[in-house]
Amino acid sequence: MGLFLFLTALGGLPGQQIDRTRPPETPPLPGFKLPPVFETKLSNGLGVTLVEDARFPLLTLRLAFQAGDKFDPADLPGLAEAVGALLKEGTATRTSRQIAEEVTTIGGSLDGVTGADSLTLAASALAENSSRLFDLVADVARNASFPPDEVNLHKANRKQSLMVQRSRASFQAEEKLTELVFGSHPYSRSTPTPESIDKLDRAGLVRFRDTYLTPNNAVLIVMGALPPRAQLLPALEKRFGDWKSKETPAAPAAKFPEAKRQLVLVNRPGSVQADIRVGRIAITRNDPDHFPLLVGNTILGGGASSRMFNHIREEKGYAYDAHSALLRYRDSGYFEAATQVRNEVVGEALQAVLDELSNISQQPVGAGELSDVKNYLSGSFVLSLTSQSALAGQLALVKTMGLPNNYLETYTTRIRATEPPQILTAARKYISPESAAIVVVGDAAQIGKALEKFGKFEVVEAK
Repeated sequence: MGLFLFLTALGGLPGQQIDRTRPPETPPLPGFKLPPVFETKLSNGLGVTLVEDARFPLLTLRLAFQAGDKFDPADLPGLAEAVGALLKEGTATRTSRQIAEEVTTIGGSLDGVTGADSLTLAASALAENSSRLFDLVADVARNASFPPDEVNLHKANRKQSLMVQRSRASFQAEEKLTELVFGSHPYSRSTPTPESIDKLDRAGLVRFRDTYLTPNNAVLIVMGALPPRAQLLPALEKRFGDWKSKETPAAPAAKFPEAKRQLVLVNRPGSVQADIRVGRIAITRNDPDHFPLLVGNTILGGGASSRMFNHIREEKGYAYDAHSALLRYRDSGYFEAATQVRNEVVGEALQAVLDELSNISQQPVGAGELSDVKNYLSGSFVLSLTSQSALAGQLALVKTMGLPNNYLETYTTRIRATEPPQILTAARKYISPESAAIVVVGDAAQIGKALEKFGKFEVVEAK
């Protein structure tokens, strides 16, 4: 018996033939199945999603508002971000320190997170402290007081972090690319400016809170070891039910410039390497081309097995990293390919990026390559939802992005259903470089000549 087990562990009995030239076949991967979900509304219109997950004695909460960066006034980028950061820094009845101490006491966390479209209060606690968690989140969302000393501290810290961001070529490249892709739409403004930080004051923060942080403009997700529903719903009604609904301003019009070939060199004197970005406007998660484009992007530049990584880094040795990304917002999105190279090879590297974008837009992907990426995307998606926090975040995404309720459960099915002709169609629309903007950040004196073969380009100074 001992010898049998030993031989089995080595891979089989004598006489069995194992083809070691072929990798083992990947068995069918399971799809994702949501835990039990219950949806309702409170008396004031606040949407409530309850998700049972009794594996751990934890409670995870997301209170998500349609109140992201795109709602900032044109002259005040960074306002929504500041509101999110400062919500937990004091209310009418709690100081910043008291809030922090209470979060620790209930074994939890509390943060305000702002994105392009939404502002979310993310909180958690031990399930036995559910009442205290609800009290705290309701107080912070409804009664944030934005104490002047906390506002001033935020402004000082944000100025410092902005200086650090602007010192990076990658930040300068991303900033210029989104400006070209989105034009005058607020999606083009990813960060505050020193001037807008100086303008921040308590009155503006309170005004933003009172305008956009309303119950009818939000969804509340509560997930974990929930109290009985007959107890939980009255508890939520008590904390949030008398919160007054009000009409909120419409989102900025979803008007974006036509995609077109543009080349901009951001002059950064003294740079010994160049940051290259190629991108164009793309689509939302609701678009029929979304999943084919997602699969195609992953094949192109979605990791260490991707075409860009293997060609530009491994074969050519131009860069340490080469990748592509698909960024998706509620009203639009954009595709980009990126790499960072030494000045001496900037022309060759840019041509290599454009070649890879052209190749995936002109030739169908192979069956083996497609199968590997489908398995990778499906498996990583299911694994990414194993924690309460991650799943609660994805449910908030579904609500704030206006996605169908079955989006998470059909995700892997739609990935697996993607075929080469669909990828080719999506790539021709959104990856092909003919209508893409090109941004290169580097020393114009060192790399300008190499860029001339790609056409006329504008030179702007790094900020």
